[in-house]
Amino acid sequence: MIPAHRVFSPRRFSSQDAAPLYIRVKKLVTAAISNSELKPGDAIPSERDAAEQLGVSRVTVRKAFTELVHEGVLVQRRGSGTFVQDNAARLEQPLSRLTSFSEDMKLRGLATDADWLDRSIGLPTPEEAMKLSISPSDRVCRFHRLRRADGVPLAIEHAVIPARFLADPQAVQRSLYAALDERGFKPVRALQRLHATALSGQEAKLLRMPEGSPALSIERISYLPDGRTVEYTQSRYRGDAYDFVAELSLAQEQRP
Repeated sequence: MIPAHRVFSPRRFSSQDAAPLYIRVKKLVTAAISNSELKPGDAIPSERDAAEQLGVSRVTVRKAFTELVHEGVLVQRRGSGTFVQDNAARLEQPLSRLTSFSEDMKLRGLATDADWLDRSIGLPTPEEAMKLSISPSDRVCRFHRLRRADGVPLAIEHAVIPARFLADPQAVQRSLYAALDERGFKPVRALQRLHATALSGQEAKLLRMPEGSPALSIERISYLPDGRTVEYTQSRYRGDAYDFVAELSLAQEQRP
């Protein structure tokens, strides 16, 4: 990792970029964070020092820093200075246990809340119908929300449930699994697929991360005891906040 002040070297401040100066300063900071040159908790040079190093005005630097603070990338502490935001402790999630986000956070003593981005009922898309093993004419409930723990945004979740199991989207307040359990349709097993991805601009804004930050994309298909598919969920988890852990054992050789 290079010293923080070297991030603001003039040679890094591209003269070929036609964007406004304050945008170029923002790009400089977010690129250094994405490349791990600046780590969570690292101190940022003062507005005056950064302006002198880059050869721009303090007003330009102030505007860039102010927007980065608003976006959750930086944090300013009175009397201490400006720092890279460090508000997401890493969480371990076992892959062998089927639990909801609310249950996961409750086990860790964290308070959960969510911003509802969409809560609606309608016909499934071809992909949703295939994943849920339902007819294109069957109705589904959709739940799209930003999930937080102790106020920190950790995941964006888009869940789809056949309306035969949950007919009213407004019935879900905090926990989707709790609502399903109340109706006798809580899933007992699931298949999950995980892969690495990068946050889009909109996803990054919701999760207060720089655009292009690493994330975990998770697809979950859950089943009832009788084998019916009850849930299809796609989620984006912050790559800096979550570790998914699996316990493995060596297969025993079978003897003749």
